[in-house]
Amino acid sequence: MAHRPVPADPAAVLTPAMQRVLQAMARAQTQPLHQLGVDAARAFYNRGAEVLDLPRDPRVSATDLTVAQRPARLYRPPQDTALADGAGAAPVLLYLHGGGFVLGGLETHDSLCRQLALRSGWAVLALDYRLAPEHRFPAAVDDARAALAALVAGEVDPGLSRTRLAVGGDSAGGTLAAVLALMARDARWPLALQLLITPGTTAHQDTASHRRYASGFLLDADAITWFFDQYLSHDEQTDWRFAPLRAEDHEGVAPACLLLAECDPLIDEGLAYGDTLRASGVAVELDLQAGVTHDFIKMGRALPQALVALDVAGAALRRAFDAT
Repeated sequence: MAHRPVPADPAAVLTPAMQRVLQAMARAQTQPLHQLGVDAARAFYNRGAEVLDLPRDPRVSATDLTVAQRPARLYRPPQDTALADGAGAAPVLLYLHGGGFVLGGLETHDSLCRQLALRSGWAVLALDYRLAPEHRFPAAVDDARAALAALVAGEVDPGLSRTRLAVGGDSAGGTLAAVLALMARDARWPLALQLLITPGTTAHQDTASHRRYASGFLLDADAITWFFDQYLSHDEQTDWRFAPLRAEDHEGVAPACLLLAECDPLIDEGLAYGDTLRASGVAVELDLQAGVTHDFIKMGRALPQALVALDVAGAALRRAFDAT
């Protein structure tokens, strides 16, 4: 695993802006998310998901549709930023939202998907995959795979490329994207990039960063345990479709762009995944933003690090288009 300095006081490395965000969140939430119950937790998350996100950019068009029997939303960048192949088909990023496999949907990640389309020139297809506990593991994986298969088959939109494809996601969505990259390799589907934003990759909460950032850094240990319990059994956690770091072989998967946060319980497993991919001969671009927590990518109104990470993601997708 990549080595980095370990702070004596983890909270001391938070940026002043990040500290203010955490303080505001603590004042707004009277009860921990995992104690609210599923319905109340979803309502709370939905209300706050885009409060700190950038405004929804009206230059990016958004069309609701159905993909592989699931609701989805297709984002198209402005004409002056759009890319296309020789046939005029747009490259497309299949995006999978975060939320611990329990929360989130098309509305909670609308702004983020618009920014990715705007900064990359790619079309972005956001998928509203099934959530736990109503639909437990591997329902989310199955939905994500079916959506990617639909893109490869040209079943989504005739204006989308079938060969210039990428997968991406944040948090739980990053896990799903990493799993899809492995599945795409095995199915011989073309994949130009896997965009992994603060992904989970291990079976258990047993890294040093899980202990270091267990409480007070947005994504608490108790919340992670609650998410896992809603989604799958303890025995299923060792399945590589939940913990892609446990896959037997990572050789030949798509190049990766990893966007990580320093003060995130998931940072160690993100770094470990990058190391594993590199050791398997996979090209990896790693961007680690200092002094911020999990979910920072959706805090562009308050954190300059979010804007930097969005630019990194956009540039990685543009390079992936040029390389295919």
